[in-house]
Amino acid sequence: MRSILKYLKGYKAECFFAPFFKLLEACFDLFVPLVVTSIIDVGIANGDTRYIYSRIAILVVLGIIGLTCAICAQYFAARAAVGTSTALRKVLFSHLGKLSYSQTDNIGTSTMVTRMTSDINQVQTGVNMTLRLFLRSPIIVFGAMIMAFTVNKYAASVFCILIPVLAVIVFAIILAGIPIYKKVQSRLDRVTSLTRENLSGVRVIRAFNLENKQTDDFVSANRIHTNMQKFAGKISGLMNPLTYVAVNIGIIALISISSNQINEGNMTQGELVAVYNYMTQILVELVKLATTIFTVTKAVASANRIQSVLDMPVGREIKENAESNKGDIAIEFDNVSMAYSGGAPALSKISFTAKKGETVGIIGGTGSGKTTLVNLIPAFYCASEGRVNIFGRDALSYSDDELRGLIGIVPQKSVLFAGTVRSNLLWGKYNATDEEMWQALELASAADFVREKGGLDIKVEQKGRNFSGGQRQRLCIARALIRRAPILILDDSSSALDFATDARMRKAISELDYAPTVFIISQRSSSIAHADKILVLDDGILDSVGTHTELLQKSEVYREIYESQFVAHKA
Repeated sequence: MRSILKYLKGYKAECFFAPFFKLLEACFDLFVPLVVTSIIDVGIANGDTRYIYSRIAILVVLGIIGLTCAICAQYFAARAAVGTSTALRKVLFSHLGKLSYSQTDNIGTSTMVTRMTSDINQVQTGVNMTLRLFLRSPIIVFGAMIMAFTVNKYAASVFCILIPVLAVIVFAIILAGIPIYKKVQSRLDRVTSLTRENLSGVRVIRAFNLENKQTDDFVSANRIHTNMQKFAGKISGLMNPLTYVAVNIGIIALISISSNQINEGNMTQGELVAVYNYMTQILVELVKLATTIFTVTKAVASANRIQSVLDMPVGREIKENAESNKGDIAIEFDNVSMAYSGGAPALSKISFTAKKGETVGIIGGTGSGKTTLVNLIPAFYCASEGRVNIFGRDALSYSDDELRGLIGIVPQKSVLFAGTVRSNLLWGKYNATDEEMWQALELASAADFVREKGGLDIKVEQKGRNFSGGQRQRLCIARALIRRAPILILDDSSSALDFATDARMRKAISELDYAPTVFIISQRSSSIAHADKILVLDDGILDSVGTHTELLQKSEVYREIYESQFVAHKA
């Protein structure tokens, strides 16, 4: 929480003026009962209409000054709160973008969304309420008590008992409510997660006719969150009746004491009204203070949740540059094993080499570790054992910028960003020319449909939903090719392409003038049959390495995959 407060440093003036104007407003509010007392004891008692109007004018002036101070306080508090949340949101967004794949997996997407939205909004509200009310309420409470003693010390003696009783009620409810509100915020993560899953998987849900099941799951999670929210509301809702009971008992005691004082001539009716008004001010401010503390407590809990993410170290440890001469070896896996957090090994004892300019095919059953293997090359994940060498250097000895500059990658899931075809291709190379873009589109067999739709500046909607699956894949391939990186990874990037387009694209890639080392993951044996080397994975283990012809003779796993796609089809 303390480190998050540093974002308030840029708003020192606002942090001073917001409570300052609130204190001025509080001071003017404390003078109002005294003016009312003078109206009753002097103006009404003596029938002096002129005096009454003059005091009413003073009340109007106090009201205008108080309103002006309140508006100024709100303005400065809002500037500080919104500015702080904006800075915090920028820092958090930037930080999340730097986290590794494993860290992102551990945090969870729904949790990150909640941190960026609900938690930061809670912090913003907490900062606003703190600057406006956290100092005003105590000043009013103690100021009203002091002013009551200046009016009549006998009547004000009720405050000595009433204020401690009210404080016990308020803070007991606060202490009971704080842990519940923390649970409420954590349950919100589950609701957010289900909402996100339903929105992202709406087509699958409809395809399997599971709308009712998903609705039931959401209703269940939402009901738990709602019930917890209601329970927290019931506890906080006890504050008003309990405080009103205490205050009304105090008012009865005040009137009882004051009536004797008035009968004895030690107190005027105006003084009774003044003390009563001060008691009402105390009640209102204690309720405000309790609400503020609830809000600040939720803000602190949210700030700690945000801070827990910001405290996560970004990037990875850069190893020393242990460079060695490997001649024409581009990629070397040396006894590499890898396990995801809390899981069994996804890869075990993988060793192979890939020469510069070679095309390496990777095939295997679903879940055999194909994507995991290529994710180790750009260090999206780090090997649990062994090492991955890239051009004679440990992959972990490169900085992220150096390493990613060597690699063009088409991920398994084709992702396009809202914008244009041009803006998406510039992700691959930020200063690419139109000529380079069209060349990359030609290589990816995407130039024809881009021209038909209107050229490089045609609109791309979020996730590229205005393109077919095959078109998205080809645009993603073009985005990787435009970089002209010495290593190219195609992770099942032709699954939505027909055989003719796939073959045409593979031929174009094989004829690239800069001869990259190409890794092709595919479920089709036909897509990798031309490869110089094929890696056959089986349940995280490297079953066999060889050419298409060699593997048909020595690898049962490869032969089964091939026959399931061709022999059975011919039969």
